[in-house]
Amino acid sequence: MRRPLALALCALAAALPSSVFAWGATGHRIVGQVAIRALPAEVPTFLRTPRAVLDIGELSREPDRVKGSGKLHDADRDPGHFIDLDDDGKVLGGPPMLPLAATRADYETQLRAAGLDTWKAGYLPYSIVDRWQQLSTDFAYWRVLKAAEANPRWAVHKAWFTQDRIRREALILKDAGELSHFVGDGSQPLHVTTHFNGWGDGPNPKGYSKAKLHGPFEGDLVQATVKPAAVAAKVAPLRICNCAIEQRVSTYLAATGRQVIAFYEMEKAGGMAPGDPRGTAFAVERIAVGASELRDLIVEAWRASATRTIGWKPVAVQDVLAGKVDPYPALYGID
Repeated sequence: MRRPLALALCALAAALPSSVFAWGATGHRIVGQVAIRALPAEVPTFLRTPRAVLDIGELSREPDRVKGSGKLHDADRDPGHFIDLDDDGKVLGGPPMLPLAATRADYETQLRAAGLDTWKAGYLPYSIVDRWQQLSTDFAYWRVLKAAEANPRWAVHKAWFTQDRIRREALILKDAGELSHFVGDGSQPLHVTTHFNGWGDGPNPKGYSKAKLHGPFEGDLVQATVKPAAVAAKVAPLRICNCAIEQRVSTYLAATGRQVIAFYEMEKAGGMAPGDPRGTAFAVERIAVGASELRDLIVEAWRASATRTIGWKPVAVQDVLAGKVDPYPALYGID
């Protein structure tokens, strides 16, 4: 969902059509399922099973499904689904998104200096970075638990390692689903622009539509015309950035922002009319971009996890994998 106020949402949630949710249920489900099916063999097997495909597709919708939980909940979380960039790539005409401020606190400081805040401007890049970092930590724990479970010298705690690995696998599916959602939001041009639901009241020299196009595009059109196979056929080859996650995410969102004009040109030409293939083609391409980016980010999180430290007091993943350190005290907790 783009941005109905939390109070209005609580009152109207039951009456709102599903198309108001970001990409709609159909689009988010496709992003998650197509990305998981495209994962390479290097990631853990449990993440590439048919069950994982199903679960992550459904969990991809969860950040929208929980909207309406309450005023505080919604007011804090709703802006995490978007960032409002103007035509110059600045956040609501204030600070530029690039380079991305290191933390949300730093971002908030930049916005306040321009008379803005994250509740107005959105904080989508931080939603993505946050979930990616969490997923990388999940993977680090999984690596350690898997190795500890298999090491006969630590067999006294094998049952606990096994149980905790199973718990961590459930968390990985959940966190990958949330990452899927926000990466999917980031592939939808209307989630990264001030022109998020019609062109709005500013300068409009090309006469783009001021109609409320957001829901009809990401929900109604996608549900009626976009098929998973068409999206899968457009998934790009694996691309590893070898850069900071903050750089990759902000570059990804900036690239999506460059598609805003293309969206309004498509709509102006009649591409969203029933039966016109151009709207469908645009949606397929954008959802495939989201699925490709999600697949890449999961692989990058997996690779990054190999160099992490986890637990308290922290142990290095590589030391556990090499059999140098029994991780049980750090994992179970020594307070």
